[in-house]
Amino acid sequence: MAGSITHMIAGVPVSDLDASLDWYRRFFGREPDFRAGDEILWDIEEHATLFIEPAPERAGAGRVTFGVSGLDDLLERLAAAGIGHGEIETYGNGVRHVMVSDPDGNALAFAEMPPESAS
Repeated sequence: MAGSITHMIAGVPVSDLDASLDWYRRFFGREPDFRAGDEILWDIEEHATLFIEPAPERAGAGRVTFGVSGLDDLLERLAAAGIGHGEIETYGNGVRHVMVSDPDGNALAFAEMPPESAS
């Protein structure tokens, strides 16, 4: 392949930046890493970033899936922060998947791969 993707930056449109900032602080369990104008950013991994931006006309249309480990612990932390989630589904391939919605209805999902089977 002549080129390759090296970084991922995803944006989520929100209707009220201040209210969303509070919710995303609780979602990530920490302050944002950076602010660029009206965009507020959290670094997820070395080359993966999520930002929120005020865009009321598009709020609620965002969809992001995070690959995670320790899904149950993560959901417990969110519950303690007052953030609920949908039903945990387990797919035929063993992936556990759950949806969390922000105040605007943007869909933030977690997907946890099944543990490696012992050989």
